[in-house]
Amino acid sequence: MTDSRSIEAINDPAHPDFDAHVNANSNVISNAVPTQLPNHLSPLREQIILACIDGSNVTRSVCDYAAWYANKLDLPVCLLHTIMVPKSTRHDLSGAIGMDSRQALLSELTVLDEQTAKLAVKHGEALVQDAKAHINKSYSHVTVKTHLRHGKLLPAIQHFSANSEVIILGRRGQDHSNNHVNIGSQIESVARAMHQPILICSTDFAPPDSYMLAFDGSPTAKKAVQMICDSDLSRGSTGYLVMVGPADGEQELSLYRAQKQMANAGLIVSVHVFSSKQHLQDVVKTLTDFQVDKKVSIIIMGAYGHAKWRRLIVGSTTTKLLTQTQVPVLLLR
Repeated sequence: MTDSRSIEAINDPAHPDFDAHVNANSNVISNAVPTQLPNHLSPLREQIILACIDGSNVTRSVCDYAAWYANKLDLPVCLLHTIMVPKSTRHDLSGAIGMDSRQALLSELTVLDEQTAKLAVKHGEALVQDAKAHINKSYSHVTVKTHLRHGKLLPAIQHFSANSEVIILGRRGQDHSNNHVNIGSQIESVARAMHQPILICSTDFAPPDSYMLAFDGSPTAKKAVQMICDSDLSRGSTGYLVMVGPADGEQELSLYRAQKQMANAGLIVSVHVFSSKQHLQDVVKTLTDFQVDKKVSIIIMGAYGHAKWRRLIVGSTTTKLLTQTQVPVLLLR
């Protein structure tokens, strides 16, 4: 027997059964799904390239880098879009107007909230489908999955993080598209919380053919060296190990050990040390100048960590580098 409640009513985002209904009938995931799930309830059981899109001017770039990664590593792309619908502000109007009028206004606001939520879901569905079509136009063999999730970005990413080979974000989020801040407001919170590599990409895609690692001898830098040695993405690319810091014998020895490790893995890599006072005064400028001079495709660096040379990879310096380079930056923890 059919439930007396109509399908149209259940499709209403304000309806109490909306989350269960969309989970059963589409790829919309609600915040009711816990961040940590038992293995048998995990949303994905295979490694993925997680691409976070918001419809801003970097969405196309995020899709292109995700497709490039997926094609190189033979992995599916998971397109993730989060839906945040703020509720209307509802003031207590009882002292200003009559009860009936107040109830009528509140009812109108409720209807407005429901309509806004419906439109947000439709917009999200259109966005992920357009992004999927864009990827398949260039890489028809790449599997693309689409997911909508209600709520904030970080919990949504955490939901898929265990299966993510890399997380890809745009350098400019939609809320910053019309001002001079050219990183999304959520990048730092995501970078601090995640232990997976995070690629922060720029507005224009170009197939990467070189990379530079900002090396400081820290555990994160050594982890990056091992990751580069193990990755198929490094094959055939030109690599640069760049150290900005005082001419310390132990640190330089660590640098050349890293070069030898990479050479033994069959990689082409050169070492560059900048230790002058001028270079140390502006580490970010030293790195970005080197990138421009060598036309490096991707910068790899630690993010918001606790390395020995804090000026290189801690806090605001990471953000400063993201704002001063137009090439993708791969952040590691």
